[in-house]
Amino acid sequence: MPLTTPSVFPPESHVFSKFASRRSVVHSTKGIVSCSQALAAKCGIEVLEAGGNCADAAVAVAAGLNMTEPCSTGIGGDMFCLFYDAKTKKVSALNGSGRSGNKCTLETIRGSLGLKEGEFGKIPMDSVHAVSVPGAAAGWVDTVERFGSGKVTLQQILAPAIELGEKGFPVAEGVAYFWDKSEAQIRKASPNGGEMLKKDPSAQDGVRSPKAGEIMKNPNLAQTFRAVATEGKKGFYTGRIATELVKVVQDLGGHLELDDLKHHMETGSEPVDPISLKFRGQNVRDLLKGSVDTTSESADIGLELWEHPPNGQGIVALMALGIIQELESQGKIPTFSPTDFNTAPYLHAIIEALRISFADAAWFVADPNVSKVPTDSLISQPYLSSRAALFDPSQASSVVTHGSPALQSSDTVYFAVSDASGNAISFINSNYGGFGTCIVPRGCGFTLQNRAANFSLEAGHANVLAPRKRPYHTIIPALVTNLHDGSLHSVYGVMGGFMQPQGHVQVLLGQVVGRLSPQQALDAPRVCIEAGGGSGKGDRTVFVEEGMSAETVEGLKALGHEVKVVTDMGRAQFGRGQIIRWSVDPLEGVGVWSAGSDPRGDGAAYPL
Repeated sequence: MPLTTPSVFPPESHVFSKFASRRSVVHSTKGIVSCSQALAAKCGIEVLEAGGNCADAAVAVAAGLNMTEPCSTGIGGDMFCLFYDAKTKKVSALNGSGRSGNKCTLETIRGSLGLKEGEFGKIPMDSVHAVSVPGAAAGWVDTVERFGSGKVTLQQILAPAIELGEKGFPVAEGVAYFWDKSEAQIRKASPNGGEMLKKDPSAQDGVRSPKAGEIMKNPNLAQTFRAVATEGKKGFYTGRIATELVKVVQDLGGHLELDDLKHHMETGSEPVDPISLKFRGQNVRDLLKGSVDTTSESADIGLELWEHPPNGQGIVALMALGIIQELESQGKIPTFSPTDFNTAPYLHAIIEALRISFADAAWFVADPNVSKVPTDSLISQPYLSSRAALFDPSQASSVVTHGSPALQSSDTVYFAVSDASGNAISFINSNYGGFGTCIVPRGCGFTLQNRAANFSLEAGHANVLAPRKRPYHTIIPALVTNLHDGSLHSVYGVMGGFMQPQGHVQVLLGQVVGRLSPQQALDAPRVCIEAGGGSGKGDRTVFVEEGMSAETVEGLKALGHEVKVVTDMGRAQFGRGQIIRWSVDPLEGVGVWSAGSDPRGDGAAYPL
């Protein structure tokens, strides 16, 4: 008999990377899947090979990631996507986030949590009251129906992930680490936690978290996927799965009802207009003009960053980028050169722009169908210019309050897919915090998200909990087009709670200011600030990733930032991103996809 799987790996530890490593940019003319799990990427590749487009493949990847990385994502969570149609050059957005239950009033939930009148409180991340209606299942179906090729069925799209669940798959190293960290919570969250653990007769209750390289099976989740594959939304939001979901929530004291799931099924995901910001700062024209097929000096050369509107927090990235652009035009920061990338003055500008933006987002971002959200005003040039006035190049700001325009850690999966027709999709799916609440509906093979923990319990707040309302959402896909002709520049994203807009700004500017390749932009160490957790009152703490130069760390301290260097597996705090860029070979006239994948994840970019 050959050696057993533990022989492949070193002893378990918190060490993130034993030695420095590198990855090259991955290229393809036919399409690419870039995601955090190799086996999930293969699900998408199989769908592309069967004739599906990037949207079809994205749903296959989402299901594959639910199987292989349930510590981050699943059908018990929510999704968002941005789709670029190469024929029309149009960017479309789909909001697949779920809502609170009809009986989840502010008074009911505060009472269930034992909060007295006037007492400040939050919904705990592990509370049954953090469960909102999962939007992912409807989102997957709606993505295929709205953006799919029509050449492959939902059964074909979900078949690769179903096979992984029934036959089993080897568990990746990063996933094994986080699965082990969550085992205790999975066991105690509901009576059905054993479904999310590996069968082992020698373990407590005959189950345990799987180790790296071991085979994990999840036939119950495969059955859930079969129900969706054959019945569509009905297979999830009515019948056995819906009944078990509501039962486990109510047994634990929650207030969701079958009618809440039926309401979401009938309402469906919401097509929304994406929001964007035109970026012409930091010498982006000089960076791009040699690659633009035009001789016109008046051509508008720059980039346009597209994000989801609220209830998502993509507006934070747009505001921060806009403030940086205003600071440059006002002469408060220089036009940085590649040698300035990740220096203290460069990061100070980014950190302060993000602090200002989060202060506004924490107050204003909410479900626009329930609360008034001044989206257009928040990203208008006059307002961004006024907010830029708060910046001091010589010192870190104190507490920033929101303007008037007239940290919790979490886990998510972001991935990007492109196809041979020039289409691309930026897709994100999440449980919110790790396995979410870790609550498992019996016989279903997935955990329920804890997204409702992001609601405010403060009366009068825009994001205050109310029935059938969507909370402030951290998960945000991003997409970039070229200003001169609306062609696609890239689809990208950085997963990880309130880190996401921070990652969007840093990764995009890494390519513009640092002149970095897609892979290098993801490799570069990052910073992360406290987002204020919904209050907007973040402090001066700046988390700096291991690998940042000592000179930069000391420079940030000198500016008044309270710097904490984060090492080893703690670096998960800085998110895990993916990028797929689009360009054309000028001599051959052939389009080329070029992708990078974050070394902080288990995956890579995989060409078709």
